[in-house]
Amino acid sequence: MAHLLIKGGRVIDPAQGIDKRADVLVEDGRIAAVGRVAAKAKAIDAAGLIVTPGLIDMHVHFREPGNEAEETLASGAAAAAAGGFTTVAVMPNTDPAVDNEAAVAFQVAQGERAGLCRVLPVGAVSAGRKGERLAEMGQMVRAGAVAFSDDGDPVRSPRLMRTALQYAAMFGRPIIAHCEDKDLAGKGVMHAGLWATKLGLGGIPAAAEEVMVARDLILAEATGGRLHVTHVSTKGSVRLLREAKARGVPVTADVAIHHLVLTDAAVVSYDPNVKMNPPLRGEEDVAALHAALADGTIDCLISDHAPHAAEEKDVEFALAPFGIIGLETTLPLLITKLIEPSTSLGPGPGLLTWPQAIAALTCNPARVLGIEAGTLAVGRPADLTLIDPAAEWTIDAAQFRSKSRNCPFHGWAVRGRAAATIVGGAIKFRA
Repeated sequence: MAHLLIKGGRVIDPAQGIDKRADVLVEDGRIAAVGRVAAKAKAIDAAGLIVTPGLIDMHVHFREPGNEAEETLASGAAAAAAGGFTTVAVMPNTDPAVDNEAAVAFQVAQGERAGLCRVLPVGAVSAGRKGERLAEMGQMVRAGAVAFSDDGDPVRSPRLMRTALQYAAMFGRPIIAHCEDKDLAGKGVMHAGLWATKLGLGGIPAAAEEVMVARDLILAEATGGRLHVTHVSTKGSVRLLREAKARGVPVTADVAIHHLVLTDAAVVSYDPNVKMNPPLRGEEDVAALHAALADGTIDCLISDHAPHAAEEKDVEFALAPFGIIGLETTLPLLITKLIEPSTSLGPGPGLLTWPQAIAALTCNPARVLGIEAGTLAVGRPADLTLIDPAAEWTIDAAQFRSKSRNCPFHGWAVRGRAAATIVGGAIKFRA
């Protein structure tokens, strides 16, 4: 395999505490050196760019098998590469559910066939995601499952959740918990608050999430199983997580980018593309999520990429399915809204430093999933993302690599994007 030299970029590798101008040398698909490098190799001029370990999105929905018109593993991988992601963990709520060894092996094979990014299957906790009996975890681990989740639905039975945490611990895998009490959520379609009342839409109370977060934290503490709470959306959940971490409970968490940059006020448009589960929350919740990501209470940032066909979403708000796409917008939204002040787009809040933001997309999800990624340490796989932090552009959903277009950020002026995505030393995307 040809050698590659990435020259003169700002290298940020939070796993090693690196934030400096340096070169990165890739040999035979692995990181060979970081620093001042003189070598005969194909060179990429990274001046003005930020060079990071390959970004990891540990929560995406690719609709294969079952709904390939909305997204395939290949189209989803193309969207991931264009968004700067070298690794994605795919949720099992497909049709049929990924709940057995053959289904996991199929997703692994399809991801390898696409050859664009690393596709890591997440197996279902329960058979058919029905919440009745445990799926065959050991067999799925053998085929390549990196975690287990019934995402899209909670594990309703506390007894089954307790058993799942115990079994997953035997294989060193986390349970990724979709925390939602369906009885409390009822038929709600947005956050239960002032805006729901004004708009005449059914509300989903914050307690619907928090009750299940509390339950799962108790079970994790009792079993010692690894719990990962996904798409945290309320200040109450943040408080519960912060207290649990202080007690030493083996829990990690993530937040979706849309819960950081939008509030429930966005629903005033009745645009079905701002309908997601958990729903957009209030300003106090968003502020709590910002603080939690900054102080490490929330470990990871996700897109929760959830494609839907236009004919499904293009209906009245209450009837539309939950979910939006996000692989190709996560990085620019992060840079524009959360990291450093922008230029012509006006001042940004500067809530996160670059190393904090990159950690949430690299070493932290790698640690949660237990994978050999998320760092530019010598000898590790040469998965890298080159970021142009100054590129100013307008989001155009029609140009996405994803098959779906259910994006609430179409037309937004943003700053920053992936300039190149490199997987195993091979360039998979270049802007």
